[in-house]
Amino acid sequence: MTDREPVSPRDTFTTFWIFRAPAERYARSDAERAAACQSALRALADQGDAVRLRGAYSTTGLTAGADLILWLLADDVAAFQRLGAALHRSSFGALLELRQAYLGMAAGSQYDPNHGPAFLRGLPPKRYLSVYPFTKTPAWYLLPFEQRRALMAEHGEMGHEFPTILTNTVSSFGIADQEFVVALEDDDPATLVRMVQRLRSAAVREYTQVDTPIFLGLRLEVEEALGAALSVNT
Repeated sequence: MTDREPVSPRDTFTTFWIFRAPAERYARSDAERAAACQSALRALADQGDAVRLRGAYSTTGLTAGADLILWLLADDVAAFQRLGAALHRSSFGALLELRQAYLGMAAGSQYDPNHGPAFLRGLPPKRYLSVYPFTKTPAWYLLPFEQRRALMAEHGEMGHEFPTILTNTVSSFGIADQEFVVALEDDDPATLVRMVQRLRSAAVREYTQVDTPIFLGLRLEVEEALGAALSVNT
C-alpha cells in the first residue's frame, strides 16, 4: 500500500497520551510498581476494539519531563474518556501523571485527497515517533485556496525526498489548543532530523505559528514501555 492511495472516509480519532513518572514512584515497592503495570495492561485489554493501540513508546532519556507515550485510535472519541477513567482508577494512575494529550481527528488532506495519515492506510508503525502540536498563523487562512494548495504541494514534494518516513497529520480544530497534531515515524531518528531541516526552507514555513513541544519516543512492546516508565523489570 502506498502513501498515495485514498484514505478511508470513516472518521477516526487519535490521541497521544504523554505521561510523566514522578520521583515518588520509587517510594513504592517493586511489587506495587509491577502491579501498576499490570493494571494498565488490563485496562487496555478491557477496551477490546473500541480503543486500538498504535504504539507504546519510551521517552525516558529522549525527552525531558516525559517517560511514556501511548498512541491510541478510536472511532468514538468517548472511548478515550472511558479508558482514561479506567487508568485513573487503577494503580497505574496513582504512579504516572498525564502530562499532555494531543487529540485529533484523522481525514484526508483538503489539498490532496490522495494523501492522509499513514496509520489509516494500515502501514505498520516504525521504531521512532516524533509528535508535536502544529498551528498556522491567521494570515495563512486568508490566502486564496489555490495559493495554499501550491505551497503545500511544494512542501509535500520536499517531504517525498525522504520516502522511509511515515507522516501522520490529524486535525484538532475546536477540540484542542493546537490546529493539528503532527506525528512522524521512522526507524532512524537521523532521517527525521534531515527531513525536518529540509522542510525549514519551504515557503509555507513562513505561516507556522506553533510547532513545539516535540516529544521523541522509542517504540517498545507495550508491557516493556510501561515497565520502563515505572522502573519495572519486564
